Amino acid sequence: MKKIFFLLSILCFIGCNDKTSENPSEANPTPTTSAEKDTLPNFGIVIHGGAGTILKENMTDSLEMAYKAKLEEAIRTGHEILANGGTALEAVQRTINVMEDSPLFNAGKGAVFTNQGTNELDSSIMDGETLNAGAVAGVTIVKNPINLAYEVMVNSEHVLLSGKGAEQFAKEQGLEIVDPQYFYTQNRYESLLRVREAEEAKKAGNKTAFYDPFIKDSKFGTVGCAALDKNGNLAAGTSTGGMTNKKYNRIGDAPIIGAGTYANNATCAVSSTGWGEFFIRGMVAHDISALMEYKGLSLQEAARLVIQEKIPALGGDGGIVAIDHNGNVAMEFNTAGMYRAKMNRDGELEIGIYGE
Repeated sequence: MKKIFFLLSILCFIGCNDKTSENPSEANPTPTTSAEKDTLPNFGIVIHGGAGTILKENMTDSLEMAYKAKLEEAIRTGHEILANGGTALEAVQRTINVMEDSPLFNAGKGAVFTNQGTNELDSSIMDGETLNAGAVAGVTIVKNPINLAYEVMVNSEHVLLSGKGAEQFAKEQGLEIVDPQYFYTQNRYESLLRVREAEEAKKAGNKTAFYDPFIKDSKFGTVGCAALDKNGNLAAGTSTGGMTNKKYNRIGDAPIIGAGTYANNATCAVSSTGWGEFFIRGMVAHDISALMEYKGLSLQEAARLVIQEKIPALGGDGGIVAIDHNGNVAMEFNTAGMYRAKMNRDGELEIGIYGE
């Protein structure tokens, strides 16, 4: 009898141990260690909604809340795509769509007016894995220009299309086409009238006309996004309505690959916002990547050098958002403010507007 009891005890002990070993997480729940966390795929996203003389004293509480809410909506849209294993290209495109559909930003629905009272939209996107890119300029009936830039990249042998040809291509690709009246917003139209008035005053000899910060900022306004996905691929995109009161079908840096947008898996992904003529001359987005690739600078060092030294030396101002292949983020600007936000792998969110 003692032998039988002894054998039963041993079997029970073994059975209990086996049950524990089958569900170790239930028996010993342990949090993910920092070392284990480091082995998980990294990803991140950063956005901007334009730079300029953005001052706290000129912003109402309700408008500030509206900007922050839309920036959060946009970046969470892209972050969710990345967290679920989506591509950086998709995250960039869908994030920018949110800002293009908002009248708060100078892109898509909120685009500024030309001297002729029309809206001419520019956009670009770039794939850091293949260095393929697509861009459009001067489109007037495409609801989401970033989507058209993407179609140019993947469904044509070209990089940059403009005007009527770009619009014809958009129709052939089945993109959403809208009446030009869709882009009308009262505050943007009033901005055009204000800039025109200042221009006339300057012609009449009023040398102080362009000291108004609002008039100075008429050249600003862009939205953009840069992202790193779980596969280690980078992408960047930029979309804009351009410069208030622009003439002669002027085109800025937003649709120029290397100036307004650049992405390279070996270095970083960059989207620019600022005085386009100077960002084109300085090839800002590519310059940051080149400083990393050829000079060995970090993303933050390269961004600081270009935005705080090189562009001001030319006479320009503005900013960039960027992310490198390790997930490091830069949000650099030399203006009073820049609408911006970033989110990392852990879901940590940071939103900024002013130069704090």
